[in-house]
Amino acid sequence: MADDIVLPIPNLSAAQNLFILSNPSLSRLHDEARESALKAIKDDQMAPYYQLATSSSKPLLPLDSDLLSSMQEANTATLKSLDETLESATATEGESEISDALKARANFLTRIGEKDKAIEAQKLALEKTPGLGSRIDIVLTLVRIGYFWNDEPLIVWGLDNAEKLIEEGGDWDRRNRLKVYQGQHLISNRQFKRGGELLLDALSTFTASELISYNEFISLTAVAGALTLGRVDLKKKLINSPEVNQTLPELPVLGDLVKNLYECHYDKFFHALARVEQEILLPSRILSPHARFYVREMRILAYAQLLESYRSLTLESLGQAFGVSVDFVDSELSRFISTGRIHASIDRVHGVVETTKTSEVWGKKTLQFEQVIRQGDILLNEVQRLSKVLY
Repeated sequence: MADDIVLPIPNLSAAQNLFILSNPSLSRLHDEARESALKAIKDDQMAPYYQLATSSSKPLLPLDSDLLSSMQEANTATLKSLDETLESATATEGESEISDALKARANFLTRIGEKDKAIEAQKLALEKTPGLGSRIDIVLTLVRIGYFWNDEPLIVWGLDNAEKLIEEGGDWDRRNRLKVYQGQHLISNRQFKRGGELLLDALSTFTASELISYNEFISLTAVAGALTLGRVDLKKKLINSPEVNQTLPELPVLGDLVKNLYECHYDKFFHALARVEQEILLPSRILSPHARFYVREMRILAYAQLLESYRSLTLESLGQAFGVSVDFVDSELSRFISTGRIHASIDRVHGVVETTKTSEVWGKKTLQFEQVIRQGDILLNEVQRLSKVLY
């Protein structure tokens, strides 16, 4: 098998769909998820994984005994053939043929969802494979096994080893692919800033379709970027990005989130954020644990962005800006102010929110003002000099 062919194994969509089926709150998505999960299992003959999904006290999939038996028989026959090929290669062939046989056997076990045996086989193949590129691919396959089974130690081990191997001389494609793996892992651990930076770096060179679909990659990038990018970079790196723009028609809710935040349409932004929570965050294995955190942080970001421009605002005008009631704004801002997340105070008697910018913020504003003055003086001097030359 050519080194540049990366097999999409294990099929991560199967694990994603079983995640949806395990969440009663996502019942609206269950029918589609069940159908997709069964299709993935049948396509890859995933007998061990199917048996696991149907044998628990609360099975996620219905048991079809005939289907399970037929897949088990097919798995046994294929594994026997692979073992014979490996035995023959070990007896009569060279290092390359033995490596290919080991990789084929490991990939088959990975494909059908035989976790422990697959990990053992992949590590044996890694040990016996000489080529640096092939070794990197094997380690990244182990990372995907970790993602498939939510095995955090295996993911960390794999990413560390992949980085070390790539530093030894990994090619351009594998370096960029690793950025996607690392970015997704960082975001799954709530490190949105660094994870988003890595995904943005890979935006124009994305090839890691064995890990995540392109639309899912754009979605993850936009979610992280909306939270962590300043207004200038939000416009430059997301809103004006050709890669993002060509995909957003398929992800309109994310387009609404990013553009309404940038354009300060806060009422529309709040509606988009609620939809992102339901349609993007909660159904995602990666983002679901962070949904509540993300929504809170995005609301704080929007409130702070509006309040930054004013010394004071009435609660009524804030409510109108965000499309919510005065009581809601009062309650939410009080909570964020009391925890030090927003620098402001609420005058309930007069219904006014007064900003109390820190010295750091005011210092930054002062520096910006002084910079504008200096640039203005330089411009006026140049204009005066030019006018003397002309007249």
